[in-house]
Amino acid sequence: MVSQNMWAESEALADLSRMRELAPLTHCITNIVAANFTANVLLAVGASPAMVIAAEEVAEFAAIASGLLVNVGTITKKEAKAMLLAAAAARRSATPWVLDPVAVGAVRFRTDVAKKLLAHKPSIVRGNASEIIALSGSSGGGKGVDSAADSAAAVPFARELAKRSGAVIAISGVVDYITDGSDVISVAGGDAIMTRVTGVGCALGALMAAFAACAEPLRAAASASAIFALAGERAAHAATGPGRFSVAFLDELARIGREA
Repeated sequence: MVSQNMWAESEALADLSRMRELAPLTHCITNIVAANFTANVLLAVGASPAMVIAAEEVAEFAAIASGLLVNVGTITKKEAKAMLLAAAAARRSATPWVLDPVAVGAVRFRTDVAKKLLAHKPSIVRGNASEIIALSGSSGGGKGVDSAADSAAAVPFARELAKRSGAVIAISGVVDYITDGSDVISVAGGDAIMTRVTGVGCALGALMAAFAACAEPLRAAASASAIFALAGERAAHAATGPGRFSVAFLDELARIGREA
């Protein structure tokens, strides 16, 4: 049994309002599959996306950004260099940043890079259960970006990883769990159709980076997850399939908190 606190929708909406006022410049180094959707999600909620990936620019840009996302989904040696430079710059400049260890544990190269990134002290690590278990040093049992483990099963590993790394760990699943090593927050909701649209989870990491510009990491991760779940539920009611869902999801993200 996971000891947990449910995150209130009112808290998430308050954080969303503050984030919109700030319109944080959110630097995203993300995978080629998710980049366009991620930028659109950030625009929909009122953040300002910047998809800067050149190794010659990332350190300078991470230092002036309000938040940074590093997503290793389609990583190459060239991108790994840029990611490490950006993470180091974010640490030096105290820019809050999010690590998304996509498919870590499945193959060695990305796993090694993710562990090096972890040494640069991300504010938040967001992944599915298998990714979080693997990053903690255990066998995650994942298959690529898919998780073979239930999110609740990963909570003990997430707590240990949070204590060791100093990062807030966010586990995505049917129920999301977010922990700083002590407290555990759960966020239920969303819809199964969200797993049939490329880039939804990756975009959640970017939203956490945007929220981290105006809230401490545990709260930022919980509020981002809650806003995603709410938008997903609403969009699923209006959609007849994943194509229409992706459009409806962006519309709902833009509408949340602005209803008459």
